[in-house]
Formats: sequence, C-alpha cells, structure tokens
Amino acid sequence: MDDAAFYESVREQVERDLVQDYEEIANGHLRVYASDVPRLSVMLVRTLINTQAQPQRILAADLTTDPSLLTRRREYLAANRQMIDSGGQINRLFIVRRDDLAREDYARDLLALINQHRQIGVTAGLAVRDRLRPEEAVDYIVFAGAAVLVEEEQGDSDYNHGRSSVHFQGIDRWTERFDSVWGTGAHAAPVTLQAYEALTRPMLDGGTWDSDRVRQALDAA
Repeated sequence: MDDAAFYESVREQVERDLVQDYEEIANGHLRVYASDVPRLSVMLVRTLINTQAQPQRILAADLTTDPSLLTRRREYLAANRQMIDSGGQINRLFIVRRDDLAREDYARDLLALINQHRQIGVTAGLAVRDRLRPEEAVDYIVFAGAAVLVEEEQGDSDYNHGRSSVHFQGIDRWTERFDSVWGTGAHAAPVTLQAYEALTRPMLDGGTWDSDRVRQALDAA
C-alpha cells in the first residue's frame, strides 16, 4: 500500500461501519455502492486528518453536471471544512461542458457552488470538459499520497444510485493527472475560472446574459 497506516485505518472502519453491498478490501482496492459512497467520502477525509498522512492535501476533480447536487452534501462539505481548519489544503477542479457554461441557469448554480466552497477555504479551478481527453474527464478525489476515490457511476441527489472504487496503490499517477489538467501560469484552472467569473457575474447581476458571448470567450481562451 502507498500509505500502510491510512489503509489499515480505512480497512478497520469499512469492516465495522459499512453495511450495504461492497467488495472486501483486497489487493489495495475497495468498491462501494449507492448511499455508502458519500459515507465513504467523509470517512476518507476524516481518516486523512486523523492519520496525518502527508501531504495534508486533497485534490478533487469533479464532473459537474448538476452543481446543485454538491451544495446538498452537507456532511462532506463539513468534513472539508474540518480538513482546512486543521491546516490542510483542498484544490477542487470543476470540469464542465462548454454548452453548460453558456447556460444562464447553470452558470448561476455553478457560481453559487464555487462561492460555497471558497467560504470554507477550498481553492477552485475550472476546466472545459470538451477540451480534455477521455482519461482526463474523470470524477475522482486524491487523498494525500494514500488513496484515490474514483466515481464510476455518478450518484443522484439522494444517492440511491452510484458506484465508486477506492485505490490504495498507484496514487502518484492520479496526482500527476490532476496536476496536468490543473495546469500552471496563464492557463491554470484557477485563472480560467477567474476569467469566466469576470465575464459572467456582471451578466447574471445585470440580467444581460449572452450565451453566444460566453461561448466565444471560452473558445478564445
């Protein structure tokens, strides 16, 4: 395992607490289903804090098809706040389709979600999904150098559906994948988000939404 102490702590909690269908932790891999997925997400954040696995950092890539879903996952957001309050760092990359970014209703929900994350100290970035390779447009969370949670089937609002896997080995390649999409300099994901906000927030506030203008700006970036 890439981090034996972290792995052992998660293994003990899974065997004790998870009650729905899941495959036993074996060979550094765990699969969970439905409502156990958000519970496991919270468990992984808290285990990262408690074991002090290094670096105390979470890298999250989110295929943001419905921003309002994330605003309702209060226990997970509370765990994120606890992580940051304890001195940790969270970078969250919102991966969004170009046409969704050009929709007024979507933009309003997305920027509200980003505000919510910033209020707890998350560093947010934006990537246009249409520009990414298939292997880059994946929903996953990297917990230090200890584990990665990969969402294989996205959950609905109540998480009656959904399937995820946790891997405790080969974490470096996921970190490298995240860093590659996050980028640096003028093309870094936080810069892309800042440019999108600078264009769209005045439109939303002033009731002057222009989808064509938003698409043109995204294409020119």
